[in-house]
Amino acid sequence: MSERICPTSGPGLLSKSERERKAREIIVASGADTVERFNKVVKQQTGVTFRVQAKLFLQNAQTKKRNPIAPSTVESWQGCFDKYVDDELGDMPLSEVDNDTVKPLVDKLAEAGLKPKTISNYLGLVRLVVASAKGAKGRKLYPRKWDYEFMDVPIVEKERQNAPSFTGETVTALVAKAKNPIVRMLYVLLAATGLRLGEALGITISKDTILDDCTRIVIKQKVWRNEIQGFLKTKNGGREVDLHPSVASVLKEFIGNRTSGLLFQTKGGKPLCQTNLLKRYLHPALLGDEKKGIKGITGVKAGFHAFRRFRNTYLRNYTACPEGVYKFWMGHAGKDMSELYDKIKTNVSFRIQKAKEVGIGFDLPSVAPSAPNFVEGIGEEVLV
Repeated sequence: MSERICPTSGPGLLSKSERERKAREIIVASGADTVERFNKVVKQQTGVTFRVQAKLFLQNAQTKKRNPIAPSTVESWQGCFDKYVDDELGDMPLSEVDNDTVKPLVDKLAEAGLKPKTISNYLGLVRLVVASAKGAKGRKLYPRKWDYEFMDVPIVEKERQNAPSFTGETVTALVAKAKNPIVRMLYVLLAATGLRLGEALGITISKDTILDDCTRIVIKQKVWRNEIQGFLKTKNGGREVDLHPSVASVLKEFIGNRTSGLLFQTKGGKPLCQTNLLKRYLHPALLGDEKKGIKGITGVKAGFHAFRRFRNTYLRNYTACPEGVYKFWMGHAGKDMSELYDKIKTNVSFRIQKAKEVGIGFDLPSVAPSAPNFVEGIGEEVLV
């Protein structure tokens, strides 16, 4: 931008000192030399904004060779950016994203009623984005010492976390109430093994995955958004789970003469839709339907991860399961070198014996082997 000071000759011509003085007066009057204008205009025009860096960060997180991020994680992060972070920090130069500029975002998240853990997770994403900006030699362009006390970040109190879990009685009722044999078998397997839903839906029927007359299952892939992914949530997710003889028996009956394909699949051989399983089966069974006069089992909404929490709680508190076996079955990482040296994963006979001894913690009714009915859904096949 420019503004006329005086003519270059003739009437009104000013001396050099007078021109400089008038120029300073014009700049001061416009506010162009203030810190606020520099931060809002100059830095935004010459520096990378938080929004641009966040986009680069999410792209690189999926394609990098070292610890790439799963698509499900990227989607969760993108939703976080879109819903809360972008409006507050999107247009801000990355160099300005610091304790004092992030504090309003923390206040905004708290006012929105988000839990301390969620706020901490969102703040962690902001930190990752800022730290991802690096120079040619790999040095961070904007190193930060984040001060949670200054930003007044709520403290996450683990003892107050109340993620829903099932009791043995709840699992027994869910299994007994499930009329569809696929859903019934899925409930049994989740509660008896502690598998994540995606891991269970990714199990294939083959001599390499279901072993020793259905007493062992190899976990090496998962399903997400109706697609098979050849990787798992964590490095320890790749494992074997050993089944109690009663569960192995009903699983063998459920498989019948099939020798290939997914253990749980649609009529067309595709993975089951996780959302349909949740909304059409688990939630109605738990909550009931007042209009139809159907009473729910618990009246409390929960997801499929509640089966995993049930198995985890049962093994830790109600059985004499060795810690090494328990962690191997659940896919938990070891904490020290002694656990790293533990070779329990190679001692199959010992694990199978422990699977018999610890039991499953719920009552197991008969699981019918008959095939379920299918109907065509919107773009996919869904169970009925």
